Amino acid sequence: MAKPSHVSETPATAFLKKNRVSFTEHPYEYEDRGGTRVSAEKLGVPEHAVVKTLVMEDEDKKPLVVLMHGDRDVSTKNLARQLGKKRVEPCTPEVAQRHSGYQVGGTSPFGLRKPMPIYVERSILALERIWINGGRRGFLVALDPSELARVTRATPVDVALEK
Repeated sequence: MAKPSHVSETPATAFLKKNRVSFTEHPYEYEDRGGTRVSAEKLGVPEHAVVKTLVMEDEDKKPLVVLMHGDRDVSTKNLARQLGKKRVEPCTPEVAQRHSGYQVGGTSPFGLRKPMPIYVERSILALERIWINGGRRGFLVALDPSELARVTRATPVDVALEK
């Protein structure tokens, strides 16, 4: 199957354009449960530079977003400690979709339905270029991580775990 060369605008790409972020579009054939390994493979980029967008919530059910390297997991214990919370855990797919406005597998930190605090693994900001969801399954956008920090006002954290 030929891969599409362009994806119609999403809330994420509209947000990036509105905020004058330079990005490139990278559609690929989505695989259910394939995750960042599949997208990195199909696009020929390092999985470490593919950033996953995770919707989580604290003990008060307050939502937050964590941006993590594709080849790492989030230490929810360390995250809770750094945020001064008792606990932080991933939302169910239904709750994540309600908060973000995006289908799980297509969640982007740009153009979220509700404003939520965004936390980014600090080492992501040191990468030269990142690939992150553009608001639809099978669609990443590539951009400079300094632009990610500028437009999301993400707070750097140190919560990565080896997979």
